[in-house]
Amino acid sequence: MHTENLCIEDYTQLQALMQKNCMYIERLEQEFKVQINSLEKGLNIVGDKKQCIKVYKILKELIYVYKTQGHFDEQQFNYIQHIHKKGDDMSFKNLGETLVKTYDGKSIKPKTSGQQKYIKAIKENEITFGIGPAGTGKTFLAIACAVKALKQKDVQRIILTRPAIEAGESLGFLPGDLQEKVDPYLRPLYDALVEMLGLESFQRYMEKGVVEVAPLAYMRGRTLNDSFIILDEAQNTTTQQMKMFLTRFGFGSKAIVTGDITQTDLPDGKSSGLTHASKILKDVNDIDFVYLKPEDIIRHPVVSEIVSAYDSEKTS
Repeated sequence: MHTENLCIEDYTQLQALMQKNCMYIERLEQEFKVQINSLEKGLNIVGDKKQCIKVYKILKELIYVYKTQGHFDEQQFNYIQHIHKKGDDMSFKNLGETLVKTYDGKSIKPKTSGQQKYIKAIKENEITFGIGPAGTGKTFLAIACAVKALKQKDVQRIILTRPAIEAGESLGFLPGDLQEKVDPYLRPLYDALVEMLGLESFQRYMEKGVVEVAPLAYMRGRTLNDSFIILDEAQNTTTQQMKMFLTRFGFGSKAIVTGDITQTDLPDGKSSGLTHASKILKDVNDIDFVYLKPEDIIRHPVVSEIVSAYDSEKTS
């Protein structure tokens, strides 16, 4: 039997690991078939050498997260456990610096290695495709990058767009004028911008045209220079719409295309522009594709399990 001793000088850190009636400790013991014992100033891990080392690294990582943000949650625990179980030596220390802060002062930064790769691709390429399931931060991080670029004066405006097709609804059957009809489709984009800019700044930017949130159809015939452009829910574009969007790209601009190719709401017989683009543009210079996975989901842990269950059902 192998033993690893984890020294913990700060009692509050030990309390954090032992929270929820030692739920996290018990889950590590069950998952890695080790025994974790309390010491006067730390923890003692007993079991197979490889498994003990993995648990030691997980506990060290949880302590780091606690020290930097004052807590860790179940999602972070699940992610750290999942990564180290696979044998990856990912560390939150290396996930990158804060992109921007929300209006109430919270830091927005990548929280998984997949999100880190996504941010790196955005920095290094003119057009980046972020593809993955709901909850992986594709849109939120893209908007954070856009806000950062605007504040640093790297671009003169932010343009966010979505195809106005979801869940089989037709805009013609919805009440109100055109703006009232498309607003529900654009609401997640409004919400993210308000969270980062504050309501007053967001409204002021909208009035001045510095920030534009519009359905994809409004992009036709335009050339977008000095802009940070985000196409969200791109799995619901047709191949013609995707080509139209990508050819709006102008000088001094950066574009991000986000979507989930497993959640297409297009009518039967219509192929997704996102799926098509991922096949024909993968070798084009200054374009990169980043594929986020269920372990990159930053929502309730059950969401990751749901996504994995549906993915497994499709392949069985």
